[in-house]
Amino acid sequence: MNQRSPVLAFLRHGALALMCIIAIIPLYWMVISSLKNDSEIFTDSFFPNAPTFSNYTYAFSQMPIVRMIFNSFAISITMTLLQLATSLLAAYALVRWRFRGKGLIFSVLSLTWLIPFQAIMIPNYVLVNDLGLNDSMLGIVLPFCVSTFAILSLYQSFQAFPSVLIEAACIDGMNDWDILVKLIIPNIKSGIASLGIISFINAWNEYLWPMLITKKMEHSPIQIGLKLFVNSDTNMWGSLMSATTVSCLPILIIYLLLRRHIVDSFIRFGIK
Repeated sequence: MNQRSPVLAFLRHGALALMCIIAIIPLYWMVISSLKNDSEIFTDSFFPNAPTFSNYTYAFSQMPIVRMIFNSFAISITMTLLQLATSLLAAYALVRWRFRGKGLIFSVLSLTWLIPFQAIMIPNYVLVNDLGLNDSMLGIVLPFCVSTFAILSLYQSFQAFPSVLIEAACIDGMNDWDILVKLIIPNIKSGIASLGIISFINAWNEYLWPMLITKKMEHSPIQIGLKLFVNSDTNMWGSLMSATTVSCLPILIIYLLLRRHIVDSFIRFGIK
């Protein structure tokens, strides 16, 4: 086994290196395509012969890229905060309070997690359209104010919290709001932060619903703005690659700054 371990380690590291290369090649191809001119964009060269930044200039002149990136951040942050707020209240009520129908409510919540969003997308669209929220940020955020995944995740965290501490807080005269805000949340803030990271990533990657709601670039997140740009100029692939490269930079910087917390979040909820 000692003689075979270096070979196994080499194979493992080789497999990881191969997967990293497979993951990096599309990103690299996107960047070099953004630096190619129109005559070179469809060639298979790995380096542009005459790098140019004209694609970036054209993309910024035709698209409100900064506005769309701001929309993506605003939508993702708002959606994350609303999901955390509603999930904290719902999970605390399910764990702390005793009332009729509690088991039924929990079962219904668990079942709704199994229903894909595409199955209820049309009724949600009709409701948002009747409320006059079509092509607006509120229309994008409203159907995602509550997350079953977040409720169930916090439900497990609340169940694991020592009930003795809650009973002691009740004896000291603390109400439910003080118990939640001053006692429970400070002790499970790492789990809440991990859930917030997962919620932010899911909100940032949301595509189908914003595509259905938004019609104008200035009201859309960056992913939908790129799609609208493709529909308007199908031949400007260099400009599209440059806009895509710029749109990846903010989330890439966030990942580099918070990579340890992001990995820990995926590990935490993967184990659950």
